[in-house]
Amino acid sequence: MTVAYTVALCTHNHADRLGRTLADLAKLQSPAAPWEFLVIDNGCRDATPELLAAHAWPTGWQVRVVREDKLGLSNARNRAIAEARGEYVIFMDDDETADPDWLCAYERLILDRKPDAFGGRIRVLFEDMRPPWLSDELLGFLGELNRADAIVPLTDPHTSFYGGNFGFRKAVCARAGDFDAMLGRKGSDNTGGEEVDFYRRVLDAGFTVWWTPEAVIHHRIQAAKLARSYFLDLHYRMGRMEAIRRRGGGSRLPPPYLFGQLLRALAAAWAVYRQAGRNATVRKEMNVAYFLGQIRGWAFGPRPSGR
Repeated sequence: MTVAYTVALCTHNHADRLGRTLADLAKLQSPAAPWEFLVIDNGCRDATPELLAAHAWPTGWQVRVVREDKLGLSNARNRAIAEARGEYVIFMDDDETADPDWLCAYERLILDRKPDAFGGRIRVLFEDMRPPWLSDELLGFLGELNRADAIVPLTDPHTSFYGGNFGFRKAVCARAGDFDAMLGRKGSDNTGGEEVDFYRRVLDAGFTVWWTPEAVIHHRIQAAKLARSYFLDLHYRMGRMEAIRRRGGGSRLPPPYLFGQLLRALAAAWAVYRQAGRNATVRKEMNVAYFLGQIRGWAFGPRPSGR
C-alpha cells in the first residue's frame, strides 16, 4: 500500500511527557489517504522503550518505532526522513497534544495547494499555574505561533514555521538538504534553530511553503518547572549559533558593535528593573544573554559543518 503521509515524532528521555502525548493521539482523526506513525527513539535511556513497546495503538494504525543512537534532534529528524514511507513527512514533538482535526487539516492543505512544505499553529497549553514573571510576550519562546489567521504562503526568511508543527514533501530534501546536525537540541543542550535553517534552505531552493492556522497543536507546559534561566539559556544559545553562522570561516575577533549592543542591553535591563522590579526584566535579560552568546560564539564557536 502506498503511504501518503508519515507523521514523525522524535523523542529523547521524555517518557513522563510521552505517555500523555500518545494517549491524546488516540483522538486523532485519520485522513482519507493512507498514513503511518513513525517514532524515532533518539538514544532513550529512561522508560521510553518500554512505554512504546507496551502502548496499545489505535486499531488500524500503521506504527513503526526506530531507534537512532546518534544523539541530537537533527539526527533524529534525518533518520525519520530516511525511514519515512510517505510522500510527505509531518513532524510533531513528544510533549504536544494535536487537535483531532490536525492531520486532516494538513491533508486539506495538501490537496488544495500542493505545497512543498508547510506549517501550522502552535498554542501553549499550561498544565498548572503560570509564574508571575511569565508574560504573554514570552509565550513565543515556549512555542506559541500563529503566523496568520488565514491560509497563506510563507515567503519571508524571517517568518518560518516552528519545529513542533510542520511538514514537507520528502523529495525536497534532495535539493534543499537534510537538517544540519550542528543545530537542534542534543540531550540537555537547548540549542535550536534547525527548522529555521531548513525552512530558509527550502525557500532558497525555490520551493513553495504554506501556512495553515487550521492544523493546530498544543504545546503542553509544566509552568512550575520553568525557570528564568531557561529563557536566558535559550537566548544565549540562539545568539551563539547566529554568530557562528554569520562569522562562517572569517576572523574570530567579534565585531566592536556587539560590545556596544551588549552594553545597551544591560542598561535597558537595569532601567526596567528600577522602574518595575525583577518580574518585568526577563525579556531584557534575554537580550543581554543573546549578545553574550553572540560574542562568545563569534570568538570561540566551532566552524560550520559542510553538507
